[in-house]
Amino acid sequence: MDGQTRLRRIVETLQQRDQVQVSALAEALGCSEMTVRRDLQALESSGALRRVHGGAVRGFLGAEEAPYHLRALEAAEAKEAIGAAAADLLRDGETVVLDGGTTALQVARALHRRRLTVMPLALRPVFELQDAPEIRLLVPGGEVRPSELSFVGDLTSNAFSELRFDTYIMSFCGFDTTAGVTAHNLAEAVVKRAAAGASRRVIAVADASKIGRVAFGHICDVGVVDVLITDGDADEHAVEELVQSGVDVRRT
Repeated sequence: MDGQTRLRRIVETLQQRDQVQVSALAEALGCSEMTVRRDLQALESSGALRRVHGGAVRGFLGAEEAPYHLRALEAAEAKEAIGAAAADLLRDGETVVLDGGTTALQVARALHRRRLTVMPLALRPVFELQDAPEIRLLVPGGEVRPSELSFVGDLTSNAFSELRFDTYIMSFCGFDTTAGVTAHNLAEAVVKRAAAGASRRVIAVADASKIGRVAFGHICDVGVVDVLITDGDADEHAVEELVQSGVDVRRT
């Protein structure tokens, strides 16, 4: 088992149990306890967990935003499939706003050979698309949020007073029929709301863990979203409620 897979498995175990033991992880992962300790040290450095005697506990509360590089380890295959499905909904020649979350980055990776005008709302998709031959890149400006590398602030939001887009690929932290679409960071929620208001179509992308969840900052009501792309593990009841609310839910 490679290192990235081990880290992802440790993170997934912590999500389920809140605490893990070195000996149990070594047995489950088929590696030595020394290897597990090195993995736990790497994850502690990223803020994903806190090591304790004989094991580790979760490093952040469930209601808090997990570090970006930790989220990138979660549901990696599902996010790749969601990214490809979202890219398939775009027509060449479209103008597109692209969010900066881990699932939106997978959308960027699926756009390399497309002919589009794209305005990413974070630096990671800018770096991903900088050498795509037929992508015209626009950058909104604004303050760069540390670690997330997303653009926030008035300079970012004001870009949408001057521009109109065909499609907004929105990532989020929670999607619930009652609470709407939500994000942990309030400054990002403001930018996302402005992007949705300046776009003819909104395609929301997220893995199953975000469906039915509610975060702190309200972005918009679910009726603003035209299409939601998630994976097959999404809660059936939550999906049915969204469908009844008029959301076109597509599962990869």
